[in-house]
Amino acid sequence: DVRLFESGGGLVQPGGSLTLSCVASGFSFSTASMWWIRQAPGKALDWVAIISNDTSDTYYKASVKGRFTISRDNAKNTLYLQMNNLQTDDTAVYYCGRRSFWNERGEGTQVTVSS
Repeated sequence: DVRLFESGGGLVQPGGSLTLSCVASGFSFSTASMWWIRQAPGKALDWVAIISNDTSDTYYKASVKGRFTISRDNAKNTLYLQMNNLQTDDTAVYYCGRRSFWNERGEGTQVTVSS
């Protein structure tokens, strides 16, 4: 079974930073493109950042480009999302998963940006 466990969320003031982690199991992590997606209150799921299996390619939603960095450690089956200069619009539950597998995600981790 595919298992994904996201962590690292919390409450942060605008302009603050957080680093999310995702531990994956049940599939070949090192050969999978991965992504972070998020769901803001009252809104649909939306992709945030994508990374290829070998880290050679990364893609970002326009609104987070330059503020977020996606990375991975294939030896640890772990995906990361470094988030800097957080803004109130970044408030959401964040999930990780294999790229394009919208229904394959863990419990998520809540990120709340508020003063």
